[in-house]
Order: sequence, then structure tokens, then C-alpha cells
Amino acid sequence: MRNKQIVYWVSTAVLCGIFLYSAFMYFTKTEMIKSFFESFNYPTYIVIPLAIAKILGVAMVLWRPNNWLTEWAYAGFFFDLVLASLAHLHAGHPVGLSYYAIPVLFVSYFLGKYIRD
Repeated sequence: MRNKQIVYWVSTAVLCGIFLYSAFMYFTKTEMIKSFFESFNYPTYIVIPLAIAKILGVAMVLWRPNNWLTEWAYAGFFFDLVLASLAHLHAGHPVGLSYYAIPVLFVSYFLGKYIRD
């Protein structure tokens, strides 16, 4: 059980680090991110709200005020990662961090459910 807790916390820390890094990039390099969004045919007005949502999602995953909010945070992370991976794939970019974060998300989510049940 102790090993599973360690794997859970490491995967959760990696996942949260990825999303905090992404939100940091959205805030500090907004124009560059907006140009990426334009190349993906995504609206650019969503960059800052998406960065805020990522920070709130990290807070919900780490704080876990209730199961409902935590489930929605993980769902939001999943949709963000899948859509980002597909957008990069469609644009012809190499496989990025969003692609590798999907298995980390699954490990964090399912081990978290296992440990708490």
C-alpha cells in the first residue's frame, strides 16, 4: 500500500507540475500561445481563462474539498490533454508533453480512487 501511495503522489505532483507550467506559459508568453491557438483554429480569447481553469484544477486535485469538484478537475484535465494532443497531431507537430501526460493522469486518478476507497 505504501508503494501505491508513493506512486500516486509522484504522478499527482508530475501532473500538477505540467498544468502549472502550462498555465505559467499562458500567462507569461500569451502572444506566443495565442499564435499557437490561431494555428490550431482555436479561439484566442480562451487562453487566459484556460490558464485560470488549469490553476483551479490543480487546486482541486491537491486540496480535494469534495469528490464532485475533484472528478470535474480530472475530467477537465483529461479533455484538455486529449484536445491538445489531437491539435498538435493535426498540425503536424511532434508528440508533446500533453501526449505523455495522459498516462500520468490515469495513474493519478485511478490510484487516488483506489487509495481512498
